[in-house]
Amino acid sequence: MPHIVVHLSGQPDPAISRRVVESVAGLTQSVLGKKLPVIAITLQYIPHEQWFIGGQALSKLGRNAFHLDISVTDETNTKAEKARYIQEIHDAFRGILGELHECSYVHVIDARAAAYGYGGRTQEYRHQHG
Repeated sequence: MPHIVVHLSGQPDPAISRRVVESVAGLTQSVLGKKLPVIAITLQYIPHEQWFIGGQALSKLGRNAFHLDISVTDETNTKAEKARYIQEIHDAFRGILGELHECSYVHVIDARAAAYGYGGRTQEYRHQHG
């Protein structure tokens, strides 16, 4: 926990993937206080021709974009921490991808502890039996 899904515009690039994973994992630790051994990140690249903003393909707009979903246990982060995370993730992706479209999204999903977990145990169970 947490689980992070990242969609990136463009073609798969191992160097970009490494930079994204390092940045996302680092900010997830430093801003949200999550532990590296349980941070899971998946990446998916979507060609510019298949990513549309305002009805126009990114290839026509000449921009890059990303979408990041992160699931965290509800009530483990403050509004201020989440706002800072969203800003710092956006800044990091701007530095990695360049020419970043403003409509690049970060979604912090506050999942109830009884409905979220890993290793076959809910976060609520971990809290009660920690």
